[in-house]
Amino acid sequence: MSESLITKINICNNSIEIVKTSIVDLKVDAIVNAANERLFEGGGVCGAIFRAAGSQQLTEACEKIGGCKTGHAVITSGFNLPAKAIIHAVGPMWHGGHNNEAEFLQGAYKSSLNTAKLNSCHSVAFPLISAGIYGYPLKEAWEIAIKSCVDFLKISTEYGLDIKFAVIDDRIFDVGSELLKKYKE
Repeated sequence: MSESLITKINICNNSIEIVKTSIVDLKVDAIVNAANERLFEGGGVCGAIFRAAGSQQLTEACEKIGGCKTGHAVITSGFNLPAKAIIHAVGPMWHGGHNNEAEFLQGAYKSSLNTAKLNSCHSVAFPLISAGIYGYPLKEAWEIAIKSCVDFLKISTEYGLDIKFAVIDDRIFDVGSELLKKYKE
């Protein structure tokens, strides 16, 4: 069992934290959905977000958008969630690391953060994109997630953004917490 339910660091007057909770319960401006290119309701985190937001409403909103390419993100209303918006980020499937997976995953985070900023979201919660059914190795997924967020905060110091990673698994929490501690100011 994890020693703490929260691991937090400050970066340029902003924060990144890992919390052991369901992403659908977080009261933030936006949550990020680990989406597929068609923006269809899926399993895992994606399915939980659709169910909590209201499957029919969210499906209709996603159908109007029409899809999203891997490494990019789009935004919809949060509907029935505590979050006002859902940013749908499409991460890559893991194919051994030789198909630009790292660049696509980094792009999914960067696009999500830029989308949050463009939509005046000052708090955003992420799942660990691509580390579930898409098979991205856990440590590598965390390294890209954390570095992408740290890099964004370092170049957007004037904006003011608090980033949370919501996880429900002790092992995922522990690996992320150890990597996040390396970035303490």
